[in-house]
Amino acid sequence: MDYEQVVASFYEGLYGFAYSLAGNKYDACELVQETFARLLANSGQVRDHSKVKSWLFTTLYRIYLGWKRREARLPHFEIGSVEHELPSVTPEMVDQLQNDAVLQSILEMEEHHRVPLMLFYLENHSYREIAELLDISIGTVMSRLSRAKALLRVSLVARSVGLESKIISMTQISQRKKV
Repeated sequence: MDYEQVVASFYEGLYGFAYSLAGNKYDACELVQETFARLLANSGQVRDHSKVKSWLFTTLYRIYLGWKRREARLPHFEIGSVEHELPSVTPEMVDQLQNDAVLQSILEMEEHHRVPLMLFYLENHSYREIAELLDISIGTVMSRLSRAKALLRVSLVARSVGLESKIISMTQISQRKKV
């Protein structure tokens, strides 16, 4: 069966039929395109080439019926027509969700990263104050804060795309690189 010849022979008739079903040119084009795509993918189903026309029209009609069933199960609404039914989302709600995600990510960190981060950002301590409180050098404080911020970014990105947000330690990362 010559695919190009079939398209040339039956395109207009299929389009007219699709337009009569769908009522607009965009859906009609989509129906015809899907029908020809299925012919290309399933050409082995058409054993008798004299029945290609009926196979195409039957397939197009079945595709259309599938669309209608799906539309009945999952109706499409313009957002403006159902906006009153949507729950209101306030900026405070968004802030709270973001704050919860940040806090959860911080709590998953190892203590030696979590503590300096919380002291610096949540308690507003300086590097010097953190160094004195934890009895470590300012350089170590800066290093741990830098690593903690990097881990926090990775965790928040993972949460935003729905990946597992378990934070792994820098030692686990360096061990993975050695393997």
